[in-house]
Amino acid sequence: MNQDRPVVQTLGHSVHERLRGMILAGELPSGTPLQEKVFAERLGVSRTPVREAVAKLTSEGLVTRSGGGVPTVSRISVSEIMEILHVRRLLESETARQAAGVNASPEPFLALRGRLTQYLQGARPSVTEYADFDESLHCLVAKTAGSSLLTELVKGLKLKTRMFDKGSIPERFEPGCHEHIEIIDAILARDPERAELAMRTHIENARSAILNHLSRLF
Repeated sequence: MNQDRPVVQTLGHSVHERLRGMILAGELPSGTPLQEKVFAERLGVSRTPVREAVAKLTSEGLVTRSGGGVPTVSRISVSEIMEILHVRRLLESETARQAAGVNASPEPFLALRGRLTQYLQGARPSVTEYADFDESLHCLVAKTAGSSLLTELVKGLKLKTRMFDKGSIPERFEPGCHEHIEIIDAILARDPERAELAMRTHIENARSAILNHLSRLF
């Protein structure tokens, strides 16, 4: 039985990544029930890896299980996303300040900066590609700050932000790229105050864009 366990873990990871991608892309909208049997058949796997994947998605906040019923894709309200962005502004401004005070290797930041330049000068990346990039950058800043707890908190909050907007604000693409470049440049310049301001400005602009987008919808 122990020999089979790594296979189940690999399948569970694969199923988790597939379901996570479907949720973040909006293919599984909020409120969608995640019945083990249905998704096992849909994904061509047994129910065990689906169960493991759903458990991990629940721990990430992407899936909700209430009252012992069927787990469903979580709903994130406007008030919740505003609260999340408020917490992110406080938390990530501090991580950027701390990251700028660390004598860390510049290579990872330079590599991400290079990709931003390519995005601005060449073809625009897909929504998923840019969202993955965005998550990588914010997590790198938190990781550079030197706290695994901060990194996990930032990753979780970024995930919920991504689940809410699903890349639906295209006018934020170019400004967001330039804001990311400023964050990177401030960290590379070892300027904590500049890095803190750059991150705070970036998240405040994201919050304003979401509010403006919602005001056009209603």
